[in-house]
Amino acid sequence: MAVKKKQAASDGVGLSTGLRRYLYVTAATTGAAIMIVEILGAKMLSPYLGTSHFVWTAQIAVTLVALALGYYIGGWMVDRTMNIGRLYAAILVAGIYLAFTVAITEWVVYGCLRFDLAVGSLLTSTVLFFVPLCLLAMVGPFLIRVLTASLSGVGQSVGRLTAISTMGSFLGTVLIGYLLIPFLPNSTTMYLTAALLMSVGSGYFLIWRKRGGERTPALVGASIGLLVGYGALRAGGVAGSNTTELYRGNSNFGLLQVLQEKNGPRRYYLNDYLVQNTYDTNLHQSTSMFTDMLHGLARAYLLEARDVLCIGLGVGIVPMKFAREGCQVDVFEINPAIIPVAQQFFDLVPEKLNIISGDGRYLLSRASRRYDAVILDAFLGDSCPSHLMTREAFVAIRKVLKPEGVLVINTFAEFAPGHDFFAASLFKTLTNVFPSVRIHGEARGNTLFVASSRHHLTLLKPPDLTQVHFSCVAAVKEAFETLHEPNPASGRVLTDDYNPVEFYDAENRERLRRGLAKSMEPPP
Repeated sequence: MAVKKKQAASDGVGLSTGLRRYLYVTAATTGAAIMIVEILGAKMLSPYLGTSHFVWTAQIAVTLVALALGYYIGGWMVDRTMNIGRLYAAILVAGIYLAFTVAITEWVVYGCLRFDLAVGSLLTSTVLFFVPLCLLAMVGPFLIRVLTASLSGVGQSVGRLTAISTMGSFLGTVLIGYLLIPFLPNSTTMYLTAALLMSVGSGYFLIWRKRGGERTPALVGASIGLLVGYGALRAGGVAGSNTTELYRGNSNFGLLQVLQEKNGPRRYYLNDYLVQNTYDTNLHQSTSMFTDMLHGLARAYLLEARDVLCIGLGVGIVPMKFAREGCQVDVFEINPAIIPVAQQFFDLVPEKLNIISGDGRYLLSRASRRYDAVILDAFLGDSCPSHLMTREAFVAIRKVLKPEGVLVINTFAEFAPGHDFFAASLFKTLTNVFPSVRIHGEARGNTLFVASSRHHLTLLKPPDLTQVHFSCVAAVKEAFETLHEPNPASGRVLTDDYNPVEFYDAENRERLRRGLAKSMEPPP
């Protein structure tokens, strides 16, 4: 009988109502934190490593291994000691570690850029997120053991605790997807998550371990974590010595920034630290070649353009060019957060356009108008979304084009043997849908694909270089005059079912993103 009473007491029967509730709150909080760290971790890495499947694979793999190890350690530890203080110390350390990641993410990522994308992503995720995820995973098996009153109640205890933890994960997922990422910088969200975990960890020592010697170390550790994280937030930013940051705001599709030259008219639009467009505020013209090519190619391959569809708003420069010429312009834009930014800083007049928020592929399936030109300029960082580059996507585009209409696509593409999978595949896919395809591009910049249902696609009008910014005239002229012919044997027709571009084009995209990321690296 004495043994049974001792066992019952050690199984948590003696827990106060307040502590028992606190343990359940802990389960929900750590469940939410795990989901936030998993999702937010990939978002924090995307400015440097991109959003390819390599990055998400690395983040998910590190999360799963960390959780597996944490579950094992938590079960092993609670069987040897049911000292709840050790569990809350682990939670506190996880919070402190995450606060430090706010300060060291940039340093770790730049250190791992020397490796290829797959290895670099895995190393970066491991260094930044493995330890806190592992520590948080210890909570589940530890609390199950502590809260189980008897063997006959194991099922109920496990079910209740798992349900609470899962609901916490659900709330964390909803918070990160619908509230935190759209409205707060990623670093701020990670800092707040770290602060919440440090509060839960130190709260236990403040409330239930008043007589122990753990209170002071817990408070000191939490204070250090809070100060380090806060200092990193205050020091954040990528504006260089020659630019001033005019705007910074998070969105569902990355961090949006506007930088202005301190002693010049050039303005930059950045998405996740990558320059997406440049603008001369004196002349009110883009200084990026591709904007003139998207507009100019459509004009040159058409006798007349009245109806235009732009898939991707950018900062509105190309759609506004068509609108000022009297065209009826529809715009499919997945990220509505860019509209007020483009209006304030890049002369967008939304009233002159019909802007429809949503994914371009989805909106194409619902489109009822026919267009003279479709401009496809949808980028996620350094590449076009894969689902807009398949045979099925181009079939949908052909359906909304008039018989003489043209599709103009902005891309980055390589044509050197061994590096030309994307260029060859895109050409092969387009020719599977359209009778005529031509490829324009200058040596150092963007590549523009033009496709049409016309059987003989030729320039009908010479390009009007008088409307091109003086810094881009030579590049635009070269791009108009230079036609590329990829080797179709190097690629394959891309379909919704099989589109391995991210894998086979990873080296090219990695090189491009590494160059862009390095250009934003702060000086030592």
